[in-house]
Amino acid sequence: MLIWLVLIPLIAAALIGLCKAPARPTALLSASLTLALGIWALVSFDGCSSCWSRFEGMDLQLTLAPALSKVMLLLTILVTFATVLGTNPPQGGEASWYNSALLISAGATGAFLSDNIISFFAFHELALIPTFVMIGLYGRGDRRTTAWRATLYLGLASMVLLAALLMIGTQAGFTFSGLKDFMASGRELAHAELIGALLIAGFGTLISLFPFHSWAAPAYASAPAPVAMMHAGVLKKFGLYGLFMFQPLMETGFLPWTNILLVLLVCNVIWVGYVTVNQKRLDLLLGNSSVMHMGYIFLAFAALVVSGSAEANPWALKGAALLMLAHGLTIALLFLLCGQIEKQTGTLEINSLGGLSTRLPRMAFVFGLAGMASIGLPGLANFPGEFMVFFSGFAGFSNGFGPVQIATILCLWGLVIGAVYMLRAYRNIFQGDLSKASAYATGLQPSERAANCFLVIALAVFGFFPTLVLQFFS
Repeated sequence: MLIWLVLIPLIAAALIGLCKAPARPTALLSASLTLALGIWALVSFDGCSSCWSRFEGMDLQLTLAPALSKVMLLLTILVTFATVLGTNPPQGGEASWYNSALLISAGATGAFLSDNIISFFAFHELALIPTFVMIGLYGRGDRRTTAWRATLYLGLASMVLLAALLMIGTQAGFTFSGLKDFMASGRELAHAELIGALLIAGFGTLISLFPFHSWAAPAYASAPAPVAMMHAGVLKKFGLYGLFMFQPLMETGFLPWTNILLVLLVCNVIWVGYVTVNQKRLDLLLGNSSVMHMGYIFLAFAALVVSGSAEANPWALKGAALLMLAHGLTIALLFLLCGQIEKQTGTLEINSLGGLSTRLPRMAFVFGLAGMASIGLPGLANFPGEFMVFFSGFAGFSNGFGPVQIATILCLWGLVIGAVYMLRAYRNIFQGDLSKASAYATGLQPSERAANCFLVIALAVFGFFPTLVLQFFS
């Protein structure tokens, strides 16, 4: 059954690209089917037996057994539906516009559900291809340079990651369950410390860990709306998901690098946070904001590694999962609004906007909610996720005040930085006198308003009822 979550968007993309099927109706039907099928799979999965699919001769297995896979599947189907529903392609670009969202969705879904290490890697690479192509074709600014830079960064990171995966696979088998069985047997992976370093470097670059983050913000700023929503909201979580899936390597592979990782994640929060404050364009502000927030989830991973297990630190994995879901929904909504603002006003220069709430009051309300979610307002999904992540940093505090606790305290300053740049952006865009650019705004289409409401409702539901996500871990 799970294979259809991958096949449906692939079939829809083929129908659009090869058979010239109507792009928007086909993509919307595909997104609706995967949303319904995904929710049914999550609800019906009993948590005991493995739910899997296999192509004979290929040993391709898809499973919902890991709780984190369920969270990532939920994020993927929600953002995919909102992306297809709420974005509008340029004239003549309908096929590539919707195909990019469908291919990224199929690749991300396959990666998050794969029980096989090689298919896990291959699905991610599938999702990267439309990202580069769409930035080069329909991006803003110096789009070709940006696309090539992102390609080089992520291509090199993928090679580093593949080397680590092959080193693991040749010793422990090419499945995640094989790695767990290998470590449970009491045997140790050869060169575990090197493998840990390669995994952190490879996954870290894909996630935009400082200092390998410089590709991310320009790429998101240049990318058209569906690519920015799907990559920043969904595909970026691939690296974090991968690190948590390699938990058996915590003690031998990741622990020796924890102090370095803590320094880098603090730089993600503080350094990139101050860079975000100084941005003059909304797209660059949101791109840097996404990079900054990755530091919080890395903090949960570092806390889990230092604690030694999810049993010793029950806050870390659950908090990271909830925050990955919340951040994905929030940044997807913000990039959706960013595209709508550009369409309505013709600019994303923050100082050229102003008074937009007088023309688009509903958008002002939605943007305000999305901004408040981004900075952790209670009642929205980011708050319980950040709350649990920060608590995970103090798990085991009775044993002494260590590097993780220092990093946690420093990262708390990121909440203040986030409030500064988000509230300033809201004031400059929606408040004050009506600018010339804002005066051109005429109103959103019904599908755009529906997509905005869909993501806002999701943020509110998971904010008030985080147990809907946390129950996956019980």
